[in-house]
Amino acid sequence: MATAQTLSPFSFSTVPHILCEAGAAKRLGEEIRMRFSQVRRALIVTDAGFLKTGLVDAPVASLRSNNIDVSIFSGVLADPPEQIVLQAAAEARKYETDLVIGLGGGSSMDVAKLIAVLAGSGQDLKSMYGIGNVKGSRLPLVQVPTTAGTGSEVTPISIVTTGETTKMGVVSPQLYADLAVLDAELTLGLPPKVTAATGIDAMVHAIESYTSKHKKNPLSDLLATKALALLSENLVAACEDGRNLGVRQSMLLGATLAGQAFANAPVAAVHALAYPVGGIFHVPHGLSNSLVLPHVLRFNASHAAPHYAELAEILVPDATGTAEARTHAFIAKLEEIAERVGIETRLREVGITEADIDRLADDAMLQTRLLTNNPREVTREDARAIYAAAW
Repeated sequence: MATAQTLSPFSFSTVPHILCEAGAAKRLGEEIRMRFSQVRRALIVTDAGFLKTGLVDAPVASLRSNNIDVSIFSGVLADPPEQIVLQAAAEARKYETDLVIGLGGGSSMDVAKLIAVLAGSGQDLKSMYGIGNVKGSRLPLVQVPTTAGTGSEVTPISIVTTGETTKMGVVSPQLYADLAVLDAELTLGLPPKVTAATGIDAMVHAIESYTSKHKKNPLSDLLATKALALLSENLVAACEDGRNLGVRQSMLLGATLAGQAFANAPVAAVHALAYPVGGIFHVPHGLSNSLVLPHVLRFNASHAAPHYAELAEILVPDATGTAEARTHAFIAKLEEIAERVGIETRLREVGITEADIDRLADDAMLQTRLLTNNPREVTREDARAIYAAAW
């Protein structure tokens, strides 16, 4: 008879409400009015590119028809610098905003989280960096993702660019939104390369959560495996036919489930090595992850093969043999997906030279918040070897 396993203690947190429905953003005002009856002034946080699509118009009309005044901050940049966050928070205070809506990709949602805290309390941004350092309350916060990637709509994390190439994270339960709205109609115009990079980013969230060293737990595992199934089944189709609403909705849900997983069982060395690629060379975050993913997984295989083999059942169900053999089949399948969706697969293809590898390795070792979650310890020599393999 099988013996019962002892369940390790764990905690799990997430947003209280998720609405997953194509077209839901068109009645954003009703959804917000139902939950926040006293709201008078909402600030929509987005970027100039998304504002130009016209997809902001329907949510704005819905808010106004529910007697909610709307102001739009569209100055968000990729890898948002501190100055943008502070400028947006100043606008929120000036406008006397009483609810913040992140409408966009990860950067817009990250900025929205910080505005909600900065405008809702007197705390200084610099004092928030790190884990658990947000002290004050925040304004009500609604997140509406327009890419299926970061999972920022359901994470308590916000990443800010603090210098020329350096990034800092704010990680605190106050950053969880009150409501996340998943409406695939907002993602129909995403170009194939953006769809591919953000989709692989979400897959990385699921994979790294499932193998996270300290906080892996049964709930995060369930979310990670379901996320990986949804994402891997729909990513190629989403890149080939971006107007397929069903495929797009499945991608959005997959990204959100992966976000819930890694919010509780954090990401590790793939992200740690991806951050310098993005920070120094301005490579989009999802693509940075994709470029180092197979090489980090091969490095981790000696310590994480049993878990990778379990994930292989989702991507390559016909793989057989030892855990190591199935791990290699899993990695090969991920490389095949990257090839099929047509994104760059080598660091040299995004302007990185062999001479840059040492700088990348130095930078990666500063990502201690992430490296501590990796199933295998990463030294500077290891990081250099992984970059060399990815080059």
